[in-house]
Amino acid sequence: MKAAYYEGNEQIRIGECTPAPPGPNQVQIRVSHCGICGTDLHVFHGKMDHRVTMPAVIGHEMSGAIEAVGSRVSGWAAGDRVTVRPLDPCGACPACKAGHSHICQKLKFIGIDAPGAMQGLWTVPAHTLHRLPDSLSMEQGALIEPIAVACHDVRLGGVKAGEYVVVQGGGPIGALVALVAMNEGGRVVVSEINPFRIKLLRELGVEVVNPMETDMVALVEEQTGGAGADVVFEVSGSNAGAETMTKLPRTRGRIVVVAVFGDPPPVDLFKFFWREVVMLGARVYEPQDFDAALELATSRKLPIDKIITNTCPLDQLEWGFRQLEKGGEVMKVLVACS
Repeated sequence: MKAAYYEGNEQIRIGECTPAPPGPNQVQIRVSHCGICGTDLHVFHGKMDHRVTMPAVIGHEMSGAIEAVGSRVSGWAAGDRVTVRPLDPCGACPACKAGHSHICQKLKFIGIDAPGAMQGLWTVPAHTLHRLPDSLSMEQGALIEPIAVACHDVRLGGVKAGEYVVVQGGGPIGALVALVAMNEGGRVVVSEINPFRIKLLRELGVEVVNPMETDMVALVEEQTGGAGADVVFEVSGSNAGAETMTKLPRTRGRIVVVAVFGDPPPVDLFKFFWREVVMLGARVYEPQDFDAALELATSRKLPIDKIITNTCPLDQLEWGFRQLEKGGEVMKVLVACS
């Protein structure tokens, strides 16, 4: 059994997995697959060194089967196929007491603040588990967490049938936000500059525009009769995306900020004020979003298999990071951890 350890300075060491036996309210999972996400890339680049304890096992977009259960765990047994909602809230802070435990003020994000899934055996609290149906492969199961992110974003954005939706950024989360919004009946346009991702999204039936070649503001005004977009999802995490997002919505339209910005970006607040735009942040997910993600995945309404472009063994994890940071011909990279 192996584990991938982040040791700082973009260094990944593959070493022996040191399994932690499950405590009374925990389960131990034999990890099958784990996706590399933008947060993992931030860790790799050292932007979360203040949160991780090195050597750190990271990763949280996963699938696997239960290996062992703690003495107080009920409803779960060895062999059950699962994915994990990697949030461990305190339960006592004002956010938790208000019913917002997913954004607990003392939240431990498992895979950053606690050891993650890029290892052979992973021990987590039993309350984080969601059951994977037999109809989903382990590869598909590793996509449930990012699909849940998209379900949360689209739910908070209140996308309705017939609404005009712009998604800025066509990476894995942007692609999934677009697909989930289309499933809700929205007319979706994605802004993306990567040629490979543009081609892939078009193959998935998504309308895509390269903002380096087309004026997005003019296009949206043309396609909406001068009104503007009903909903804008900022997923690019770029300064250009942050500056453009307030120029795109209609009067009293909505902006959902999904991307994580390491540094405060420039934001044009005039249109935000002028059109009484509503802007909100969307962070991680709630249990109902995992339920929605599982329902969408099992219904085959989303072409999720095509989102997975690469699978590599654990000892090639650094290769996966390098492919993503180059912005080349990749969408979602999965790591085989077993």
